[in-house]
Amino acid sequence: MNRHADTGGADFEQKLDAASMTPLWTILSALVTKEPKSGCLPVHWRYEETRPLLMEAGQRVTAQEAERRVLILENPGLRGQSRVTTSLYAGLQLVLPGEVAPPHRHSQSALRFVLEGSGAHTTVNGVRAYMEPGDLVLTPAGTWHDHGNESESPMIWLDGLDIPVASFLDASFAENSEEEAQPVKGTSDDSIATFGENLMPVDYVPESASSPVFVYPYARARAALARMVERGDLDPCHGAKMRYINPNGGAPMPTIGAFIQMLPEGFRTASYRSTDATIYVAVEGSGRTRIGDQTFTWSERDVFVVPSWHWVSHEAASQNAVLFSYSDRPIQQVLGFWRQDRGNA
Repeated sequence: MNRHADTGGADFEQKLDAASMTPLWTILSALVTKEPKSGCLPVHWRYEETRPLLMEAGQRVTAQEAERRVLILENPGLRGQSRVTTSLYAGLQLVLPGEVAPPHRHSQSALRFVLEGSGAHTTVNGVRAYMEPGDLVLTPAGTWHDHGNESESPMIWLDGLDIPVASFLDASFAENSEEEAQPVKGTSDDSIATFGENLMPVDYVPESASSPVFVYPYARARAALARMVERGDLDPCHGAKMRYINPNGGAPMPTIGAFIQMLPEGFRTASYRSTDATIYVAVEGSGRTRIGDQTFTWSERDVFVVPSWHWVSHEAASQNAVLFSYSDRPIQQVLGFWRQDRGNA
């Protein structure tokens, strides 16, 4: 018997157990794996199936009763953990006409990616942003935020938060406001004008590591992608792909990176993999994504997940298909963990 793989008998095991200890040599290969291993699985949520459930939730509970009327997208390999990947959360939120989701704040950083509806708003620390499909809206850690819908149609967006990260670090705090909605002291146009034109006030000192621009309009992002496609500036693994940035440098929020890409009709990317498990949303068009040995056929507003270190390739089935995505890449890059493999590209 290999003495290095033996704990020394039942008596020694009992002594270790009583001392709350475990011999490393018996579990080392499971702790320090040769490649990423996770319970996170590839999964695809079709909007045509999730939307009716969300609308039914709207009949069963009000926005105020629920505080946030959200259906969590739980990865089937992580059921019961409220996780879409091992480090991130995703949910579909509904605000019906005339409703207000009251102000609260929490340690967790959040993004909203608008799927359906026009003219509802999010207010962040008193600054109001009206939301349109494809817009990316940030609510950085610790900021007061509420949502309201003054339009005549339902408003639906994808919530992405770093809840598992805050939980892992035992750093979760939350606070509710007694107000129904925040007093409005400005609009998102102010932050875009101040920080979104490659300029900022000469004596500006960042208040946090998150972007001072908390709304990234889809119209601007799409125009930038379209110009890349027109120039033929296509990456073999990604098509025309850009990342959202903080004018102060880096990602929009320190724990969540966000990306958007356009695939011309018929374009098929080379196989690619990276260590950041990624949540995708189909913004425009339709296509197919192969993840490992599975293929998902997606259309507008569908959500799907690519787990860490899984080979993935995309193919557009319509003209200029657009995919939004987010991941924990900023954390991995700061810690020196992030790795990518571009295959044969």
